[in-house]
Amino acid sequence: MSTWRKMNRRKFLKSALYGGGCALVGSYPIFIERNIVQINRYIVSIDNLPASFHGFTIAQLTDLHLGFLVSESFIKGIVYKANELKTDVIVCTGDYVQEENTTKEIDKVWPILSKLEAKYGVYSVLGNHDHWADPEKSLYWLERTGQNIRHKCKSIYKGKDRIIIGGAGDYWEDDLKIDEAFSCSEKDECRILLSHNPDSVDTEFETSLSLVLSGHTHGGQVVIPFWGPPVLPVKNKNYTSGLMATPNTKLFISRGIGWAIYPVRFNCYPEIAVLQLVKPRHMA
Repeated sequence: MSTWRKMNRRKFLKSALYGGGCALVGSYPIFIERNIVQINRYIVSIDNLPASFHGFTIAQLTDLHLGFLVSESFIKGIVYKANELKTDVIVCTGDYVQEENTTKEIDKVWPILSKLEAKYGVYSVLGNHDHWADPEKSLYWLERTGQNIRHKCKSIYKGKDRIIIGGAGDYWEDDLKIDEAFSCSEKDECRILLSHNPDSVDTEFETSLSLVLSGHTHGGQVVIPFWGPPVLPVKNKNYTSGLMATPNTKLFISRGIGWAIYPVRFNCYPEIAVLQLVKPRHMA
């Protein structure tokens, strides 16, 4: 083989390998990481948690976005995983569908979500996408499944002790009504709020909250090392994902399951979050 042919062959192989590598790197955030759902566990210390609730567990699902690239079978798998965790409660914090101005996806996702089961119940609120799709149909299914906690609260008892879970309306498309949601509670009780958008904690309300569970951000979906997510759909750009302290309450933001602005995830795996509530003096 001539030197010229050898050089051209090497050049071709090098180009092919380079092109294949670029294709693999380019497809990873769309076809691989986006579909790897992690089960992430978090310890949440709450000062006014009743002692009998030490170790109480909550599984949080959020931002499923059934639709393009997120199939019914994928959501069924998420529901199966959540049920298998056997947590004390399951909470869902909105954005179950992707498309706007249609009930098609709403009617597909909610029969799947109705299969969620937990010892002390399943509690859900709506997100902006649920309102953009069809607010009346979303509210219909929220009520029909028995999961509706929007603008109201539910007491969970262990003996004489209780904690209270309440739900806000969506920050963008509904009235929050946080104070109204917790009208069933009394001063100094342990209150946990479900609110799709974490910006809700920066609004005006009088009720003291022990913990707020949110989604909406997807963790940014793309997290650049040493830089962070370039896109966050919230006013407060500190609200990315994970557990954090705010002036009003402790806040947990889940990275969620699906996608919204762009169909990729990089360095930001989707998650089912499992939160274990603990009383500080019981911690080792």
